[in-house]
Amino acid sequence: MTDIASPSGQEPALRAIARADGEPPRALVLGATGYIGGRLVPRLLTAGYRVRVLARDATRVSTFEWSERVEVVVGAAADSAALAEAVQDVDVLYYLIHSMSSGKEFEEADRAAARTVAEAAAATRPRGTEAATDAASEATADRGAGGVSRIVYLGGLHPDDADLSPHLRSRVEVGEILLASGVPTLVLQAGVVIGSGSASFEMVRHLTEVLPYMPAPKWVRNRIQPIAVRDVLYYLLAAARVAPDVNRAVDIGGPDVLRYGQMMNGYAVEAGLPQRAIAALPVLTPRLASHWVNLVTPIPRSIARPLVESLQNDCVVKNRDIDAIIPPPEGGLTPYRRAVDLALGRESEDRVETSWLDAEVLGVPSDPLPSDPDWAGRTVFTDARTAHTSADPARLWAVIEGIGGVNGWYSQPLLWAIRGWMDKLVGGVGLARGRRSRSRLEVGDALDFWRVEAIEPGRMLRLRAEMKVPGGAWLELRASPEGDGSRYDQRAVFFPRGLSGRLYWLAVLPFHGFIFRGMANRITATAEGRGS
Repeated sequence: MTDIASPSGQEPALRAIARADGEPPRALVLGATGYIGGRLVPRLLTAGYRVRVLARDATRVSTFEWSERVEVVVGAAADSAALAEAVQDVDVLYYLIHSMSSGKEFEEADRAAARTVAEAAAATRPRGTEAATDAASEATADRGAGGVSRIVYLGGLHPDDADLSPHLRSRVEVGEILLASGVPTLVLQAGVVIGSGSASFEMVRHLTEVLPYMPAPKWVRNRIQPIAVRDVLYYLLAAARVAPDVNRAVDIGGPDVLRYGQMMNGYAVEAGLPQRAIAALPVLTPRLASHWVNLVTPIPRSIARPLVESLQNDCVVKNRDIDAIIPPPEGGLTPYRRAVDLALGRESEDRVETSWLDAEVLGVPSDPLPSDPDWAGRTVFTDARTAHTSADPARLWAVIEGIGGVNGWYSQPLLWAIRGWMDKLVGGVGLARGRRSRSRLEVGDALDFWRVEAIEPGRMLRLRAEMKVPGGAWLELRASPEGDGSRYDQRAVFFPRGLSGRLYWLAVLPFHGFIFRGMANRITATAEGRGS
């Protein structure tokens, strides 16, 4: 089963066309490590494109299977120097980034990034060249002679006559900036994307599974036109080959128009659950609703808020203008329940390709664990445990790499659950976030309220805390051979921030004996096959 259409002989419109110099066209992807970008890149490669990515962290790119087949330019979208390097000899530019932060600064950040990208792309084109509108400019724009010949932006589906949320308003503005760049731009405006690991799918799923009777915000009665992630990828791939005179925004959506409540019950049918009774409550504002979503789903408030705000109005395709630009995929667009079935299949097979879990969490420390010499002169608290086991290092490592998610943390599940709920109550990610794969971890993967900062397969796993704490926290687990068995080393490290950080450590210190000692004992026991 798959929830993504792959470039193949069935879809010739997705294959790259060689440039005039005989070279394959080059695509630059901004947002390549995100949910959509991480799936688009391998499909561009399969379709015959050379791919370059702009990323702030080259280490994060290296965790993807396709990393050795792409060029990497390190930098941010608002970094003009990095953009100038990244756009050289590029034919099509994919803009797949959008800030999910809150506050007044994110709109300006989005605006600055869009302007930088628009200016960098326009600077690659011959002087006096504007969006191609005739045969001569088509020849120039066709395959590389005139710099960036196409920008493709994935925006948000929205009504024209409504008061838009700040996030939707910002996405519309980004599209307008790119359309005015002088580079032919296609803005694909999508609503709720359904696919394994998508935030929208996870929100539908958890809202449906948590309660048999559901008091819900009034927007569950709004009309929604969801689209399968495989169809979003089809449109993105095909957009690289649209006619050079196309410079506009178009809506994309699946074949079904549903109320959000119907989407939830459609999920219930595919998941084998009873139909849910849903009561729409008019008292839940977007702010309160995002808190509610944060509490009953793994979606943190920073991501729940823009998702909830985007559902305050009907979210339906206004016309099918896209069909004249990009014909529908062979076999038609994917129905909603089919998209749910495909996503569930991916998850049951442990083949989730990318996930919303991989998105950065705002307001948490992101600096790596300082090396030991840097600790001099700084306050640091540690809890170190060592255990010995007759299990071989490979078996011990398998238990370490499988920690979290459905396997839990091997000690005091009630205390871990309470800490997760405390984090949820203050807007954190909580413990229910889980993990993308049940058996594999990569640098950058989310793991409940941790994130994988470093991993040495077979030897070491280092996790950085993303729960709300007054300081920086890490948990490091190691496996090493010792005699006929293995040695297990476990270290918790906390750098307090101010008085509140010191008081926090003192408050949780009495629980460490239960949690960390039990954790070391249970991990080694499980490796030996004695865990219950």
